[in-house]
Amino acid sequence: MAMIRGGLPTVPPAWALLQRQLLGAMGAAGEAFVARYTHPDGSLIWRESWPGMDGSDDGYESFGNFALYYALGGAERYLRLARDEWEAVTRQFSAYGQVHREFDAYYDWMHHGESYTYLYFLGLADPSDTAFRERARRFAAMYTGDDPEAPNYDPQRRLIRSPINGSRGPRFENSALDWVTHRPVLAGYPPPFEDIPGAPGPLCDWNDDTIFGEVLTRLNARMMRGDVPLNLSSTSLMTHAFLLTGEARYRDWVLDYTAAWRDRAASNGGLIPDNVGLSGEIGECLDGKWYGGYYGYRWPHGIMTVLEPVMIAAANCLLLSGDWSWLDFPRGQLDRLVAQGQRRDGLLLVPHRHGDAGWYDFRPLHPRFHTYLWYLSQDPADWERLTALGPRDDWDTVHGRRGKCDQEHAGCWVRYLEGRLPAYPELILRANYTEMLRRLALIDADHTTVDGQDVHHWQERNPVSTEALVHLTLGGPQFIYHGGLLHVRLRYFDPANQRAGLPPDVAALVERVAADETTVCLHNLDPLARRTVILRAGAFGEHRFGQVAPEGGEPVAVNASWLEVELAPGAALRLNLAMERYVATPTYRQPWARVEA
Repeated sequence: MAMIRGGLPTVPPAWALLQRQLLGAMGAAGEAFVARYTHPDGSLIWRESWPGMDGSDDGYESFGNFALYYALGGAERYLRLARDEWEAVTRQFSAYGQVHREFDAYYDWMHHGESYTYLYFLGLADPSDTAFRERARRFAAMYTGDDPEAPNYDPQRRLIRSPINGSRGPRFENSALDWVTHRPVLAGYPPPFEDIPGAPGPLCDWNDDTIFGEVLTRLNARMMRGDVPLNLSSTSLMTHAFLLTGEARYRDWVLDYTAAWRDRAASNGGLIPDNVGLSGEIGECLDGKWYGGYYGYRWPHGIMTVLEPVMIAAANCLLLSGDWSWLDFPRGQLDRLVAQGQRRDGLLLVPHRHGDAGWYDFRPLHPRFHTYLWYLSQDPADWERLTALGPRDDWDTVHGRRGKCDQEHAGCWVRYLEGRLPAYPELILRANYTEMLRRLALIDADHTTVDGQDVHHWQERNPVSTEALVHLTLGGPQFIYHGGLLHVRLRYFDPANQRAGLPPDVAALVERVAADETTVCLHNLDPLARRTVILRAGAFGEHRFGQVAPEGGEPVAVNASWLEVELAPGAALRLNLAMERYVATPTYRQPWARVEA
């Protein structure tokens, strides 16, 4: 492994001090959160029973970023804590009934996606865990056709057979009990169909038993048989299996299944349909309509749950194949939606829903979609697509609050990369710290009882946040919350302790990304001791370093996915890293690991 030594003693900048302070403080804060809300075995202090198919995702989400925090350089104890909490949530929701054979019995891939990023981050944190490697194979078998108890996939037609799927197989008929705990949530959304008696809109009261009966009848008849784009998020589960095992069959499945949906889009004039029946026919259960499917263009969220899975799948295909043409898939969807947009005061308003009367619900498009596309491609034309969305005040304002997806500042990060928000590193670190304190105050003031706590109670109080650390240290966007993998420029490993993440006292800031280069500034905050850090090109070693030029030093030809850097005491070192992207086989394997079966 190539090594670069050096750096000049430097008074650490505010961002470096804040970054290390945040990494340390979140460790203690997260432990206080766990102590407040869990039993000694890790299970949530909550109800004795919980019916329906919804809810396990919220259990996993409550601790789902612990492994990512560890992989970024968080407290050592978080690797064990993340594993223990995954096991505890799995046991608890198995007893409730939502989980079967350690996997959701049946639900959709928006909620599966929220659950299983937890698994993907455990892979990043420590891929040597044999129990989780076995789980990866077992869970993947539920979607390859190798598990007879979970016949979710039709390999001949290249489709997942229902939007509701899991370890018990496709769920063609939903019961009233399946939806019992989610009805109050969906009562806040538009009607899923346009012909529901008593529910003309704008909302549909799922709490009304008569209306719900009409909804359920139509749901089972029109939405439950066949495939939907939302299922493309399953490609992350299969990519995860490939990253752990290297078995080509998982890669091939991802490429083939995504290609099937790309073909369906091509046959629909370029725009992906939001439903196909069990025969593979578009609109088979919806009178031939290409819209109106489960979590499709109409209901409940509109284009978000179409665009996100397409972006997730395309990014996974690029990762696995190195073929840039996969990005044409989400690019084409975004272009077609933007073409339907309207300009108002210089701002582009894009339709977020489609029904029998055409496109409607015109709103600004969240920048994360185009940010992801541009970040992956580094194509100037994709940058133009992003900036063409129009001026957004929130692109210049670090407001601090952490939303559910912990990706509220994609626009601000873009502004930083283009040099228009130079204070972003310090601002986002302060904002994440402030949000951590706010959540600790919520925990301290929480006098609710278990009967008064809904299933989202804990994730709304988890004080661990990773948005700032991902943006600044890894040089990438936050993962797509509903099932995306982490796609970034760099990762770090601590050779002294043989673990993932930044070593103690080391801070990192990715200052620039380009198609073939990345610039990072490393600081050793220890004034007495040297620190050694290993850099990896990409989250999974999918990139390759070329010539590395330390500021003020001689370039070094690396030509590998790993680089070791030794920082002098109290020193800072800026590296310009030439980089070939998506040219190496991705893997979770860490630099000291032996090749394992």
